[in-house]
Amino acid sequence: MLHKITYALLTLFGVVTVIFLLFNVLPGDPAKMMLGQNQTAEQVEAVRQKYGFDKPKTTQYFYYLNDLLPISFHSKNETDYTYLRAGKYSATTLFSIGNITTVLKLPYLRESFTKQGKRVSEVISETLPNTAVLAVSAITIALFIGLILGVVSAIYKNTWLDKGIQIVSTVGMSVPSFFSAILFAWFFGFVLHEYTNLEMTGSLYELDDYGQAMHIQWKNLILPALVLGIRPLAVVIQLMRNSLLEIYNQDFIRTARAKGLSEFQIIRKHAVKNALNPVVTAISGWFASMLAGAVFVEYIFGWNGLGKEIVNALNTLDLPVIMGSVLIIAVIFIIINIFVDIIYTWLDPKVSLQ
Repeated sequence: MLHKITYALLTLFGVVTVIFLLFNVLPGDPAKMMLGQNQTAEQVEAVRQKYGFDKPKTTQYFYYLNDLLPISFHSKNETDYTYLRAGKYSATTLFSIGNITTVLKLPYLRESFTKQGKRVSEVISETLPNTAVLAVSAITIALFIGLILGVVSAIYKNTWLDKGIQIVSTVGMSVPSFFSAILFAWFFGFVLHEYTNLEMTGSLYELDDYGQAMHIQWKNLILPALVLGIRPLAVVIQLMRNSLLEIYNQDFIRTARAKGLSEFQIIRKHAVKNALNPVVTAISGWFASMLAGAVFVEYIFGWNGLGKEIVNALNTLDLPVIMGSVLIIAVIFIIINIFVDIIYTWLDPKVSLQ
């Protein structure tokens, strides 16, 4: 387990480095991006000094690492970027040596360029829960329907039912998420609106008709969750079918049949659990693709999640929001991979965490 955590930390360090290098070689002055068009030379210079944009790229990189680390070092000089300004973030002082103070804090993702100095952590905390609800709903749909159809397809191998399921799953894997989103929004939200009562766009929380209070609109979750779950659903069907057919040829399945167990008992008690390993692997990998697809799905359906926020940040070159969002997604991926390794040990006792 220690090996896994060490590997995860090294991966995260690499992600942080790539993110910094990628977004700090872009043309343009970050100080001017923050101030907009009506800025003076004095204002631009003041912002550069405040946020360390006047320093060499190497120094800015270490400033970025210092912001992200839970234990960081700060100067007592008020003109220095690392000075602990009031309201920057909550920190607990550990010790001081000369002009340097060491503190314990949460990672600081800096401030948005376009949201009047709003912290990136606040932007993410407001949008990430909506994306999490969408992603979990989509993966639940994909697992629930995919496992059932995969088992049915394996049981009725080479029948018209099996071939029909294979055609549907193949089409599901082939269609891009953004195209499915446009098609579903138009067909179910516009053409069949009278029967479905679904809207073409809408988020989890919406203002009431009087504009006074926010209410949860669960119906707005249906279309984006279905669209986002189509591709992983197709993958789960294919993997479950192939894995189950392979398990059917194992000796322990023949032994179970010889004992007089019914096909349902064999599937429920023996076959399904042993066939889940490739499915778990696929879901962990497809979760990354699903979050990437959520960027387009959220934007098309007007779902106020992290994906839509990333698109808006790209349109306005709000670099801190982009960098912070990508970093958070990378952390989620790393946590999921560790969690998947733990699930492996439950599904297959022969697998051990090292």
